[in-house]
Amino acid sequence: MPMRWLLYAASTLVFLAGLQLTVFTEQTATYFAWTISPPLTAAFLGASYWGAVPVEVIAARQSTWASARVAVPAIWLFTTLTLVATLLHFDKFHFSSPIQSAQGAAWFWLAIYAGVPVAMLIIWMLQLRAPGGDPPRGPPAPMWMRIAVLIQGVGMLAVGVGLFLAPDVVKQVWPWLLTPLTARAIGAWLIGIGFAAFHASRENDFLRIRPLGGGYIAFAILQFVAIARYSGAVNWGSPAAWVYVAFLASVLPVGLFGWFGHRTIGTS
Repeated sequence: MPMRWLLYAASTLVFLAGLQLTVFTEQTATYFAWTISPPLTAAFLGASYWGAVPVEVIAARQSTWASARVAVPAIWLFTTLTLVATLLHFDKFHFSSPIQSAQGAAWFWLAIYAGVPVAMLIIWMLQLRAPGGDPPRGPPAPMWMRIAVLIQGVGMLAVGVGLFLAPDVVKQVWPWLLTPLTARAIGAWLIGIGFAAFHASRENDFLRIRPLGGGYIAFAILQFVAIARYSGAVNWGSPAAWVYVAFLASVLPVGLFGWFGHRTIGTS
Protein backbone atom coordinates (compact mmCIF):
# COMPACT_ATOMS: atom_id res chain seq x y z
CA MET A 1 0.00 0.00 0.00
CA PRO A 2 1.22 3.58 -0.53
CA MET A 3 1.57 4.22 3.20
CA ARG A 4 3.92 1.27 3.55
CA TRP A 5 6.28 2.67 0.91
CA LEU A 6 6.05 6.18 2.32
CA LEU A 7 7.09 4.84 5.73
CA TYR A 8 10.02 2.99 4.19
CA ALA A 9 11.06 6.17 2.36
CA ALA A 10 10.70 8.21 5.55
CA SER A 11 12.82 5.70 7.46
CA THR A 12 15.58 6.12 4.87
CA LEU A 13 15.44 9.90 5.18
CA VAL A 14 15.56 9.94 8.97
CA PHE A 15 18.43 7.46 8.91
CA LEU A 16 20.40 9.79 6.63
CA ALA A 17 19.63 12.82 8.82
CA GLY A 18 20.69 10.87 11.88
CA LEU A 19 23.88 9.83 10.12
CA GLN A 20 24.78 13.43 9.35
CA LEU A 21 24.14 14.54 12.92
CA THR A 22 25.71 11.57 14.67
CA VAL A 23 28.83 11.08 12.53
CA PHE A 24 29.45 14.74 11.66
CA THR A 25 28.14 16.12 14.94
CA GLU A 26 30.74 18.88 15.12
CA GLN A 27 30.71 19.69 11.41
CA THR A 28 27.14 20.87 10.88
CA ALA A 29 28.43 24.11 9.32
CA THR A 30 29.74 21.98 6.47
CA TYR A 31 27.41 19.02 6.18
CA PHE A 32 24.02 19.97 7.61
CA ALA A 33 21.16 22.31 6.77
CA TRP A 34 22.09 24.76 9.52
CA THR A 35 24.90 25.19 12.02
CA ILE A 36 24.11 23.59 15.37
CA SER A 37 25.89 24.53 18.57
CA PRO A 38 26.69 23.11 21.04
CA PRO A 39 27.35 19.68 19.48
CA LEU A 40 25.22 18.02 22.17
CA THR A 41 22.14 19.49 20.48
CA ALA A 42 23.18 17.96 17.16
CA ALA A 43 23.76 14.65 18.96
CA PHE A 44 20.29 14.89 20.54
CA LEU A 45 18.68 15.50 17.17
CA GLY A 46 20.72 12.72 15.55
CA ALA A 47 19.63 10.29 18.26
CA SER A 48 16.02 11.36 17.75
CA TYR A 49 16.21 10.75 14.00
CA TRP A 50 17.78 7.34 14.48
CA GLY A 51 15.21 6.58 17.17
CA ALA A 52 12.50 7.15 14.57
CA VAL A 53 13.97 4.55 12.20
CA PRO A 54 12.64 1.46 14.03
CA VAL A 55 9.24 3.12 14.51
CA GLU A 56 8.83 3.65 10.78
CA VAL A 57 10.36 0.35 9.66
CA ILE A 58 8.34 -1.71 12.14
CA ALA A 59 5.15 0.15 11.20
CA ALA A 60 5.84 -0.35 7.49
CA ARG A 61 6.23 -4.10 8.03
CA GLN A 62 2.84 -4.54 9.68
CA SER A 63 0.19 -6.49 7.78
CA THR A 64 -2.73 -4.31 8.93
CA TRP A 65 -3.30 -0.57 9.14
CA ALA A 66 -4.38 -0.92 12.77
CA SER A 67 -0.95 -2.25 13.70
CA ALA A 68 0.90 0.49 11.81
CA ARG A 69 -1.08 3.66 12.39
CA VAL A 70 0.46 4.54 15.77
CA ALA A 71 3.41 5.93 13.81
CA VAL A 72 1.58 8.05 11.23
CA PRO A 73 -0.05 10.98 13.10
CA ALA A 74 3.09 11.54 15.17
CA ILE A 75 5.32 11.58 12.09
CA TRP A 76 2.99 13.99 10.31
CA LEU A 77 2.88 16.26 13.36
CA PHE A 78 6.66 16.28 13.74
CA THR A 79 7.35 16.99 10.06
CA THR A 80 4.74 19.76 9.96
CA LEU A 81 6.15 21.45 13.07
CA THR A 82 9.67 21.15 11.70
CA LEU A 83 8.54 22.87 8.51
CA VAL A 84 7.05 25.69 10.61
CA ALA A 85 10.31 26.01 12.57
CA THR A 86 12.25 26.12 9.30
CA LEU A 87 10.11 28.94 7.93
CA LEU A 88 10.29 30.88 11.20
CA HIS A 89 14.10 30.70 11.18
CA PHE A 90 14.69 30.70 7.44
CA ASP A 91 17.67 33.03 7.77
CA LYS A 92 19.55 30.54 9.95
CA PHE A 93 19.69 27.91 7.20
CA HIS A 94 22.50 27.44 4.71
CA PHE A 95 20.48 28.35 1.61
CA SER A 96 23.11 30.87 0.52
CA SER A 97 26.17 29.24 2.03
CA PRO A 98 29.34 29.29 -0.08
CA ILE A 99 29.90 25.70 1.08
CA GLN A 100 28.15 23.56 -1.50
CA SER A 101 27.57 20.61 0.81
CA ALA A 102 25.86 22.86 3.37
CA GLN A 103 23.78 24.67 0.76
CA GLY A 104 22.70 21.38 -0.80
CA ALA A 105 21.74 20.02 2.61
CA ALA A 106 19.61 23.10 3.31
CA TRP A 107 17.65 22.88 0.06
CA PHE A 108 17.22 19.12 0.42
CA TRP A 109 15.94 19.71 3.96
CA LEU A 110 13.38 22.23 2.72
CA ALA A 111 12.22 19.92 -0.07
CA ILE A 112 11.73 17.04 2.35
CA TYR A 113 9.86 19.01 4.98
CA ALA A 114 7.71 20.78 2.42
CA GLY A 115 6.85 17.52 0.66
CA VAL A 116 6.54 14.80 3.29
CA PRO A 117 3.73 16.36 5.38
CA VAL A 118 1.60 16.91 2.25
CA ALA A 119 2.27 13.44 0.86
CA MET A 120 1.61 11.79 4.20
CA LEU A 121 -1.63 13.71 4.74
CA ILE A 122 -2.95 12.70 1.30
CA ILE A 123 -2.02 9.04 1.72
CA TRP A 124 -3.35 9.05 5.28
CA MET A 125 -6.75 10.33 4.08
CA LEU A 126 -6.83 7.69 1.34
CA GLN A 127 -5.97 5.03 3.89
CA LEU A 128 -8.84 6.11 6.14
CA ARG A 129 -11.24 5.79 3.19
CA ALA A 130 -10.04 2.31 2.28
CA PRO A 131 -12.65 -0.45 2.71
CA GLY A 132 -12.46 -2.78 5.66
CA GLY A 133 -12.20 -2.39 9.40
CA ASP A 134 -9.87 -3.12 12.26
CA PRO A 135 -9.19 -6.71 13.30
CA PRO A 136 -10.18 -7.66 16.85
CA ARG A 137 -8.08 -5.98 19.48
CA GLY A 138 -5.27 -7.92 21.06
CA PRO A 139 -4.44 -7.96 24.76
CA PRO A 140 -4.35 -4.55 26.41
CA ALA A 141 -1.12 -3.15 27.77
CA PRO A 142 -0.64 -3.61 31.52
CA MET A 143 -2.03 -0.77 33.58
CA TRP A 144 1.40 0.24 34.90
CA MET A 145 2.64 0.60 31.35
CA ARG A 146 -0.32 2.72 30.25
CA ILE A 147 0.14 5.00 33.25
CA ALA A 148 3.89 5.33 32.59
CA VAL A 149 3.34 6.10 28.91
CA LEU A 150 0.67 8.69 29.73
CA ILE A 151 2.90 10.43 32.28
CA GLN A 152 5.80 10.45 29.83
CA GLY A 153 3.49 11.74 27.09
CA VAL A 154 2.20 14.58 29.27
CA GLY A 155 5.75 15.58 30.16
CA MET A 156 7.00 15.51 26.57
CA LEU A 157 4.00 17.44 25.27
CA ALA A 158 4.23 20.09 27.99
CA VAL A 159 7.95 20.68 27.50
CA GLY A 160 7.73 20.34 23.73
CA VAL A 161 4.91 22.86 23.39
CA GLY A 162 6.77 25.25 25.67
CA LEU A 163 9.99 24.97 23.66
CA PHE A 164 8.13 25.43 20.40
CA LEU A 165 5.83 28.32 21.36
CA ALA A 166 8.05 30.16 23.87
CA PRO A 167 11.61 29.06 23.10
CA ASP A 168 13.29 32.11 24.65
CA VAL A 169 11.59 31.41 27.97
CA VAL A 170 11.63 27.62 28.23
CA LYS A 171 15.15 27.15 26.91
CA GLN A 172 16.39 28.84 30.08
CA VAL A 173 15.57 25.70 32.07
CA TRP A 174 16.84 23.18 29.51
CA PRO A 175 19.90 21.18 30.71
CA TRP A 176 22.18 22.70 28.06
CA LEU A 177 22.33 25.84 25.93
CA LEU A 178 19.78 26.19 23.14
CA THR A 179 18.98 28.78 20.50
CA PRO A 180 15.39 29.58 19.51
CA LEU A 181 15.78 27.38 16.42
CA THR A 182 17.24 24.39 18.24
CA ALA A 183 14.67 24.81 21.01
CA ARG A 184 11.90 24.53 18.41
CA ALA A 185 13.64 21.60 16.69
CA ILE A 186 13.80 19.70 19.99
CA GLY A 187 10.26 20.81 20.81
CA ALA A 188 8.98 19.34 17.54
CA TRP A 189 10.49 15.98 18.45
CA LEU A 190 9.06 16.01 21.97
CA ILE A 191 5.60 16.94 20.70
CA GLY A 192 5.70 14.18 18.09
CA ILE A 193 6.85 11.50 20.53
CA GLY A 194 4.45 12.73 23.21
CA PHE A 195 1.55 12.54 20.79
CA ALA A 196 2.60 9.01 19.83
CA ALA A 197 2.53 8.07 23.51
CA PHE A 198 -1.07 9.29 23.83
CA HIS A 199 -2.02 7.50 20.62
CA ALA A 200 -0.52 4.25 21.92
CA SER A 201 -2.51 4.56 25.13
CA ARG A 202 -5.69 5.18 23.15
CA GLU A 203 -5.13 2.09 21.00
CA ASN A 204 -5.00 0.01 24.20
CA ASP A 205 -3.68 -2.97 22.24
CA PHE A 206 -0.34 -4.35 23.35
CA LEU A 207 0.62 -5.62 19.90
CA ARG A 208 -0.38 -2.44 18.05
CA ILE A 209 2.11 -0.35 20.03
CA ARG A 210 5.19 -2.44 19.16
CA PRO A 211 6.49 0.18 16.67
CA LEU A 212 6.59 2.69 19.51
CA GLY A 213 8.30 0.15 21.77
CA GLY A 214 11.13 -0.24 19.26
CA GLY A 215 11.46 3.51 18.95
CA TYR A 216 11.51 4.01 22.72
CA ILE A 217 14.42 1.59 23.09
CA ALA A 218 16.50 3.26 20.39
CA PHE A 219 15.63 6.77 21.56
CA ALA A 220 16.62 6.16 25.19
CA ILE A 221 19.88 4.34 24.43
CA LEU A 222 21.00 6.82 21.78
CA GLN A 223 20.21 9.82 23.98
CA PHE A 224 22.29 8.30 26.79
CA VAL A 225 25.13 7.90 24.28
CA ALA A 226 24.73 11.56 23.24
CA ILE A 227 24.98 12.69 26.87
CA ALA A 228 28.02 10.50 27.45
CA ARG A 229 29.74 11.99 24.38
CA TYR A 230 29.15 15.58 25.43
CA SER A 231 28.61 15.41 29.18
CA GLY A 232 30.65 18.57 29.61
CA ALA A 233 27.95 20.58 27.86
CA VAL A 234 25.31 19.57 30.40
CA ASN A 235 24.61 21.86 33.35
CA TRP A 236 24.75 19.14 35.99
CA GLY A 237 24.05 21.69 38.69
CA SER A 238 20.57 22.17 37.28
CA PRO A 239 17.70 19.98 38.51
CA ALA A 240 16.54 19.82 34.87
CA ALA A 241 19.59 17.74 33.97
CA TRP A 242 18.69 15.04 36.48
CA VAL A 243 15.01 15.17 35.53
CA TYR A 244 16.08 14.58 31.92
CA VAL A 245 18.27 11.61 32.90
CA ALA A 246 15.43 10.17 35.00
CA PHE A 247 13.07 10.61 32.06
CA LEU A 248 15.39 8.64 29.75
CA ALA A 249 15.80 5.99 32.43
CA SER A 250 12.00 5.62 32.57
CA VAL A 251 11.62 5.42 28.79
CA LEU A 252 14.01 2.50 28.33
CA PRO A 253 12.18 -0.15 30.44
CA VAL A 254 8.83 0.87 28.93
CA GLY A 255 10.30 0.41 25.46
CA LEU A 256 11.85 -2.94 26.37
CA PHE A 257 8.58 -4.23 27.79
CA GLY A 258 6.67 -2.84 24.81
CA TRP A 259 8.90 -4.84 22.48
CA PHE A 260 9.54 -8.05 24.42
CA GLY A 261 6.72 -8.13 26.95
CA HIS A 262 4.21 -9.90 24.70
CA ARG A 263 6.04 -13.12 25.64
CA THR A 264 5.16 -12.63 29.30
CA ILE A 265 1.45 -12.19 28.71
CA GLY A 266 1.03 -15.24 26.55
CA THR A 267 0.73 -13.67 23.10
CA SER A 268 2.73 -14.13 19.93
